Amino acid sequence: MRLATWNVNSLKARLPRVEEWLAYARPDVLCLQETKLPDEAFPTMAFSALGYESAHHGQGRWNGVAVLSRVGLHDVERGFGDLPDPYEGDARLVAATCGGVRVVCVYVPNGREVGSDFYDRKLAWLGCLREWLARHHAPDEPLALLGDFNVAPEDRDVWSPEAFVGSTHVTGPERAAVAGLREWGLVDAFRRCYEDAGLFTYWDYRRGDFHQHRGMRIDLVLVTEPVAERVVYALVDRNARKGQQPSDHAPVLVDLADPTDPAA
Repeated sequence: MRLATWNVNSLKARLPRVEEWLAYARPDVLCLQETKLPDEAFPTMAFSALGYESAHHGQGRWNGVAVLSRVGLHDVERGFGDLPDPYEGDARLVAATCGGVRVVCVYVPNGREVGSDFYDRKLAWLGCLREWLARHHAPDEPLALLGDFNVAPEDRDVWSPEAFVGSTHVTGPERAAVAGLREWGLVDAFRRCYEDAGLFTYWDYRRGDFHQHRGMRIDLVLVTEPVAERVVYALVDRNARKGQQPSDHAPVLVDLADPTDPAA
């Protein structure tokens, strides 16, 4: 089973690229962030023609998340339910059961500037995410939390720690919030395969950052142990960041062995 996540930074602008990527990467489940579409404009039929069911949670011009699946899609949830959302109305979480795994797609707020209201609400949002997991799920169930976390978990996940001093995405409280998700029972699936520094998923459009390899690893696949023990392969598809009008993020994919496989 192949899980993938990709912040496409406008599905309207990037749909042909997403369709092309689905055709050659063949993920079983793809989580999308920053679709920037209302639900009624989501291209359900286009994905259906490629064999994917879909669930979308959008608001219009900004944000928006979706789950595409060719291994079933059931029990769709949107948002935190009865928990107060610090970014209410922003369409940042959608969940569904796909191929026996509870898949949760998130687009964590950016935070903008340390000390701002946006930053404080980002931390509150991450705290709400952990509370939502604790209320509705357990670490011993098969669950995958994928998306753009807007947090680089460690210094090895940014091209230059010194360049980010005082900026969002790398502060102690943000990293502690992501560490709290791991403490709850989630495993960084990509790090199960690679310990190296310099493996990034996002490069700013400005200053030629992609070509200069000045990036960050902020797109994560966090999984519970029943899923982590099935991880056999992971990849950041840098090729999808190249070419005409790419997203500023690259897709991240993780392959899982079949649970019935004795080697799984």
